[in-house]
Amino acid sequence: MNDVDGVTIDEPPAEPAEPAEPAGTPVERRAPRRHRVRNIIVGVIGTVFLAWLILFITKGRFLKHPFERIAGKMTHRTVTVRGDFQLYFAPFDIKFLAEGLTVSNPDWATKPDLFAARRIDSRIAPLSLLFGRRHFRFLDLTDGAVDLEWNGAHDRNTWTFSDQKGKPFALPIIDRATLAGTTLRYRDPQLQLLADLKFATVMSAGASIGDKVTFTGTGRARATPFTLSGALLSPNQTAARGKNELTMTAHAANNVIDITGTLPSLADIEEVPLQVKARGRDLSELLWIIGVPIPRTRDYRLHAQLVKSGNDYAFTRMAGVFGDSDLSGKFTIQNILPRPHIDATLTTKRLDIVDAAPFIGYNPDIVAAQGVQAAAAATGAGSARLLPDAQLGIESMKRFDADAHWTIGTVASKKVPISNVDVTVTLDNALLKLSPFTFAMARGNVASDIILDARRSPTHASYDIRLAQTPMGRLLAGFGVADSGTTGTIKGRIKLDGVGNTLHDSLASSSGRIAFTMPAGSFWTRNVQLAELDVGTFVQKMFEHKLKEPVQINCGLVGFTVRNGVAAADPILIDTTKNVIVGRGGFSFKTEGVDMAFRADGKKFSLFSGQSPVGLGGSFAHPAIDVVSDQLLARAGVGLGLAIVATPLAGILAFVDVGDAKSAACGPVLAGATAKAQRTTKGKPRDDVGKGTTAKEENGKKSASEKKGQRKKFLGIF
Repeated sequence: MNDVDGVTIDEPPAEPAEPAEPAGTPVERRAPRRHRVRNIIVGVIGTVFLAWLILFITKGRFLKHPFERIAGKMTHRTVTVRGDFQLYFAPFDIKFLAEGLTVSNPDWATKPDLFAARRIDSRIAPLSLLFGRRHFRFLDLTDGAVDLEWNGAHDRNTWTFSDQKGKPFALPIIDRATLAGTTLRYRDPQLQLLADLKFATVMSAGASIGDKVTFTGTGRARATPFTLSGALLSPNQTAARGKNELTMTAHAANNVIDITGTLPSLADIEEVPLQVKARGRDLSELLWIIGVPIPRTRDYRLHAQLVKSGNDYAFTRMAGVFGDSDLSGKFTIQNILPRPHIDATLTTKRLDIVDAAPFIGYNPDIVAAQGVQAAAAATGAGSARLLPDAQLGIESMKRFDADAHWTIGTVASKKVPISNVDVTVTLDNALLKLSPFTFAMARGNVASDIILDARRSPTHASYDIRLAQTPMGRLLAGFGVADSGTTGTIKGRIKLDGVGNTLHDSLASSSGRIAFTMPAGSFWTRNVQLAELDVGTFVQKMFEHKLKEPVQINCGLVGFTVRNGVAAADPILIDTTKNVIVGRGGFSFKTEGVDMAFRADGKKFSLFSGQSPVGLGGSFAHPAIDVVSDQLLARAGVGLGLAIVATPLAGILAFVDVGDAKSAACGPVLAGATAKAQRTTKGKPRDDVGKGTTAKEENGKKSASEKKGQRKKFLGIF
């Protein structure tokens, strides 16, 4: 109510006031938020653009020292840029340019820098730096030098930028590249390998190299220098990550090695099949490059497939020839500590005996051209010697381990038929074993175990050779024994132990036993009937033309006791239907001299029997038989005198054999027992056999083989 000029006027009641509405609608309230997000985005974009602009304008040159510091911290190396430096986005890929860039090697390396380049110009996909393998849009590299090196323990390398153990080097993916004046050095002290390569200018596009990339190089594998040349080829411009065909030829130690294959990328050889061909004058020269000693060979040609997998180098599908023999199989070289290891499985269908000569130390070329004696002389052996003086590869045996298995179908030999050779070779820290070592010889089987222990000095050698029952007709066919008409068999064992770093020295110091036994059977020679060594019987049969009548053997033993390299008959005792043949004397591995005498005593009355020893003398190289001894000549003189002063019948009496020889008990003979255990068929000890001593030791004078007389060549080898 208002009072106007004294008049009171009633006003209508006031309406209730509406509550005040908050400032801004929901849409108006969200608008500042959008503005803030937008402003942030714009700010970020602006900042990025500003950074991009600054980098683009300045080319990022001011980042040179931060780059050196950060890259060095990430790689644990010293990174230096001595010339111009650029690092910026152009426009989206990262532009990187550096002149005089070097990345240092670890302190243990023999070269100061892992990498050096006069100029690098590249474009890098940004996201590849965060995810996956680095991806270069293009790379132009001028005078780049890479040094790849392992340490002595082979657990660190120069290209692994961390404290972790060495691992395979992964190159970036490169779409287009130009590499001019590139060199690469690789050093592996464990393999004793050093290589220096020079690459011709490389140009690639579309992840493949448009033209061949040629390279040349030199190096040294262990003590062997080599040269090589080759090329990476991509004639079809392969776009599937730059697959390139590799071809390379290396020359080393009179060997030529060709390698071809297709690489999935420019420097990726892991798990890649490569075809390898090698040829040369001597396969041992090739394997010696990697420190693997084998007996020398004649000229060879081999091819195989090589696959590298980590530290393993596997050669499969190998085939070829060495000399007049074939070879196939596979082998793997494992580059592991403490020594590399070789696994091999080898097969030979036909092994020429000349190609087998190196396994006991002979040069096969000399054997083929001049014979065994000349080959022995070439090893340093004295005149008239057969056992080689070639040194065993003792030091080389300490450098690697091996497990090998070799089978041979037949051995081509003029004298002794050998087939089905099967040998297992193990080498463990200088302990070499050929065990088991088996082969078939003239329908008989030989089993042997040969051990060379080079852990001790000089080398300790053990020979254990066992001959199963073998037909003599085939075994001795090369020496005039006829297979038809000869039913006799022979078996035996050679067990010797010695020391020495050559085959000759180990046998010259050896001790042990040699024994060959012959059960009942017949024996016939095609040319001359000397088996019974009864000169009278031989002459009688010769004049009566009865040379084809076989000798009937009841049992026989040719045994020797070996002491310090000297083998003495212990005993030689052969019992035939008509005679008992005994032998005295022996031979020496030291001098290779032979000094033996054989005598045949008749069991029955013989009118024309010389009853005189037949001497076997000379040496291994020039053995000789004396069939007209002094004793026989003396008896002939006596006979002539009696014929003159008495009657012709009295002259004949000088050649009469009364036939008092005692038959041998075959039990001890076939058991290979020593002379002390030999008995007659009546059980009495024999006093007519050698007792493990030489003829000189028993008689104190020259044996029959040393006395002057007519001599004939008795044996031949190869």
